Amino acid sequence: MNIRNIIVLAITFMSITAYASSYDWGKTGHRATGEIAEAHLTNKAKRNIATLLNGQSLAMVSTFADEIKSDEKYKSYSPWHYVNFSFEKKYEEETPSEYGDLVQGINKCIEVLKDEKSSIEDKQFYLKMLVHFIGDLHQPLHIGRGEDKGGNDIQVQWFREGSNLHRVWDSDMIDYYGMSYTELSLNRTQLSKIRIKEIEKGSLLDWVHESQALAKKVYDSASIGEKLRYKYMYYNFPIVRSQLQKGGIRLAKVLNDIFG
Repeated sequence: MNIRNIIVLAITFMSITAYASSYDWGKTGHRATGEIAEAHLTNKAKRNIATLLNGQSLAMVSTFADEIKSDEKYKSYSPWHYVNFSFEKKYEEETPSEYGDLVQGINKCIEVLKDEKSSIEDKQFYLKMLVHFIGDLHQPLHIGRGEDKGGNDIQVQWFREGSNLHRVWDSDMIDYYGMSYTELSLNRTQLSKIRIKEIEKGSLLDWVHESQALAKKVYDSASIGEKLRYKYMYYNFPIVRSQLQKGGIRLAKVLNDIFG
């Protein structure tokens, strides 16, 4: 194989890897967040949401925002999956993207769902999107650096296979752990009512800045080309599990505020 073919294959591989890793928590992570949220909903919110979704669970609809990416008519929603702003500033200190971002997307979903004039179809659509975006918010590299696409351009090895830092946090660690989304949900850490209230506190921007602070640590956790294996999993998977649980608790908080 000549050098030209090797370069072409390498570029193709990196493109595929970057595309594959763009799917946020991955299906298992998003569904776990939805399942955890169900456990924290009020009875009234459960009834209203079940009616609106025709009985579908939050876990079931949690991947909807990724599934529609292949449809060109939903292309404008792609920037809503992440938000990039300087690590040295707060979100509100910079000019929001004209194309939208994760913060604008979540606020739009909440606005539509609270508006009594919104159609049933719009409420269904934006509820599904909201479930997904609250999950995205808690994957720290969705509040990462724009210049490396939230870690997508940081190539690493995951147990001898090519990956990148974003995908490691999206799905590699979750998939390696080998639990279904229901198993992850059922085996979540048992928290006191006081601790749950602490997690629920704060505004959307407080949660964004919290995830960004974690993103800084994630960037420091690996270097380009590093071989990530058991040690990385040992130190970082507990953080992944904690973020999935926080995402579920906060998703329920938002939904309880909207639906009672």
